[in-house]
Amino acid sequence: MEPFTIKDTDRIIEMAWEDRTPFEAIEFQFGLTEKEVIAFMRANSKPSSFRMWRKRMASRKTKHSALRSSNVLRFKCSRQKISGNKISKR
Repeated sequence: MEPFTIKDTDRIIEMAWEDRTPFEAIEFQFGLTEKEVIAFMRANSKPSSFRMWRKRMASRKTKHSALRSSNVLRFKCSRQKISGNKISKR
């Protein structure tokens, strides 16, 4: 594996933890296969965090494009709000 910037490392970890982001999206963006993502997470997480992540990912069909429903064509949840990153003023 090639060395990643801190920003890239944070993004890979974030994408790996997201339920609806498939491993194929990580591979497309960063060139890491599923096995390489697992090794990356092992190297960049505390042992307890890695075990928790592996247990969580084992039960997620959405982490693999081939196991997803064929009508899912996006990575974003349809119920996710579009905030526009605006800070509400009270």
